[in-house]
Amino acid sequence: MNKPQILVVEDDTAVGNLIATTLETQNYQYHRAKTGAGAVLDALSYRPDVMLLDLGLPDMDGVDIIKKVRSWSNLPIIVVSARSEDGDKVAALDAGADDYLTKPFSVDELLARLRVALRRVRFDSEKTSQASSVYENGGLRIDYAGGCAYRDGEEIHLTPIEYKLLCLLAKNTGKVLTHNYILNEVWGSPSASDTPSLRVFMATLRKKLEADPSHPQYIQTHIGVGYRMLRQSQEHLEE
Repeated sequence: MNKPQILVVEDDTAVGNLIATTLETQNYQYHRAKTGAGAVLDALSYRPDVMLLDLGLPDMDGVDIIKKVRSWSNLPIIVVSARSEDGDKVAALDAGADDYLTKPFSVDELLARLRVALRRVRFDSEKTSQASSVYENGGLRIDYAGGCAYRDGEEIHLTPIEYKLLCLLAKNTGKVLTHNYILNEVWGSPSASDTPSLRVFMATLRKKLEADPSHPQYIQTHIGVGYRMLRQSQEHLEE
């Protein structure tokens, strides 16, 4: 099996060295870029499996890099940044980032987030090759063609909105979806005033989907940011 290829975009030498050493210990191959222009060029030529991206680069803001890459690629992008405000996270995730890790970070958490991204790459590849109309994740099964969802073999009776929410999360398993993104995709409106309605629908969906809604296994909340569908083999990571 080919080794995963990781593009590390970081202008701080010490942090870049830490990440590089961490990747080496896990037998990942990597390439380093220190500028936004270099990152975009390497993403085109190097064809990495995952990009680890710092937002504060000398020539270009990381959010602009995400937008450029997203114009032609679904490459998983994990932001690794010292910017810790919810607004920064939302901006990066809305632009198309898959995950957001705040500096200072633990090596174990970085590797866990990376494994999640690589599992998504493999899952997407298998899904494309199989052209499957059925989604399976632990005890959850969605029959897209039939418009039905099942938990442990029993049908879950969902409203149209709940079903749309579930399908959107399922099709982006492992990726944090912001409130605005979900509102736009499901309701066609990214208005902040609709966020309370989204929370209500997510709560009712959880009650139907989760064995214990107070300790969800499938839908993870990222407070102030959005939601993520967890693949059942992955660790439950908190922001």
